[in-house]
Amino acid sequence: MNYKMLKCGITGHSGTLGSQLIKGKFNFKFIKFKDNICNKKKLQQWIKKNNLDLIIHLAAIVPTWVVERDFPYANKINYIGTKNVIDAIIENNLNLKWFFFASTSHVYSFPKKKIKINERFKKKTISKYGLTKLRAENYIKKKLSKSKIPYCIGRIFSFTHKNQEDSFLIPSIVKKIRKSKNKNIVFNNMNHYRDFVSVSDICEAIKLLWGKKNKGEFNIASGKATNIKNIAKFVCKKYKKKSIFIDNGKSYLVGDINKIKKLGWQSKKNTFQILNEYLAMT
Repeated sequence: MNYKMLKCGITGHSGTLGSQLIKGKFNFKFIKFKDNICNKKKLQQWIKKNNLDLIIHLAAIVPTWVVERDFPYANKINYIGTKNVIDAIIENNLNLKWFFFASTSHVYSFPKKKIKINERFKKKTISKYGLTKLRAENYIKKKLSKSKIPYCIGRIFSFTHKNQEDSFLIPSIVKKIRKSKNKNIVFNNMNHYRDFVSVSDICEAIKLLWGKKNKGEFNIASGKATNIKNIAKFVCKKYKKKSIFIDNGKSYLVGDINKIKKLGWQSKKNTFQILNEYLAMT
């Protein structure tokens, strides 16, 4: 098979992950969907015109506060938009070699104790964003399991990049520290453990999953817990400021990555390498 001839349809190409994927060293041509994912007519035309070999579906409303503010719209993009993509594939009898859907760790419930979450962990969404993604996952599995199309769902844990909006976790922490004229920075509700993975590692995971035509659900994470308080302390130290914390609780959301590690992938960058890169780029 000549991979240089393969055409990969991509939605969400202008987002943080999509823009980096396109820059990656994939041996196929990316065909961007440039219209609104809710425009069924445009989506059908895109599918019919391009005779795609595979699709990487990334288009989504991601910031949790945006989803909370306008859930009907976010659900329309994240769930109905995904439904439109799947329906267009089926209605046009598209014989895809692979379909990838970017999901999220928000589809899981918070564990009651400090454990790593594997792909079989209970699905009880921790946010409305997670709910939209779980609905999309379920529709993909329901429809594509009846077809011969191999589909892969990547549940991506926390990541950051210079292109992210200030509303995301690390950009919001950095902005707060940079903007403050005070030496002491007070943080509320920061005693939470999260799993950070770099965008470049996510791209490599998708590349590996495609290369092996893997099917099913995979956590894409570092498998390591980082206390958000330590992120704030790290950034404060960079700017010669002191962090003060008012704790309101504790939670864990850390991925078990044994399944994808068995394929030969693991994250290369730790949280503080990711932070240093972010600070250098912004």
